[in-house]
Amino acid sequence: MVHRATGWLMLVCLGSAACLYLGPLAQLVGRRHLVAMVHEWSGICLPVPLLSGLLSREFRADLRRLNRFAAYDRQWLNAVRRRRSGPEARPAGKFNAGQKVYAGWIAGAVLVMMFTGLLMWRTGFLPDISRTSAIFVHDVLAWAITVVVIGHMRKAYQDPEARRGMRTGRVSRSWAARHHPRWLEECLGDEGAGPQRTKER
Repeated sequence: MVHRATGWLMLVCLGSAACLYLGPLAQLVGRRHLVAMVHEWSGICLPVPLLSGLLSREFRADLRRLNRFAAYDRQWLNAVRRRRSGPEARPAGKFNAGQKVYAGWIAGAVLVMMFTGLLMWRTGFLPDISRTSAIFVHDVLAWAITVVVIGHMRKAYQDPEARRGMRTGRVSRSWAARHHPRWLEECLGDEGAGPQRTKER
């Protein structure tokens, strides 16, 4: 639920930004003031799903997993760089090293975007920082976020079972053994059962 709500807000934020900055889209959509409001408020609301998710013990446990790099994460990243696949080459817990890097990067990028967006919106908030500087950082980071989010969606599109796991909270044991073997070991050790709980919230 947190992932889905954040994803939709991010898409609305990026889509409204495209309608503001790309001339042909701006002419096609019109209503610039309304689009600007949608962009501002979708950006401001981006952290709301995450903050709501903190009420859940399971979500807090997932955040701790995302924030903790293990020794095997370096092996996973090296295997990606050398184009090696397979559970032996790419050991991963509930979240692989790529997902951990993505989560940390996008969380930091959203905070910077909110800060620079606030400076553009309320010019007197920090008068020592020029609006031009805020716009430059906001625009450059917006393109970087667009590229990274498209890459994230492309990876999800290539793995139907990962998408099913996000929709239903369940994945097969064979899929977990192939992509998240350390998580499967953790589940078997804790419960004597396969990973039937949510892979990603």
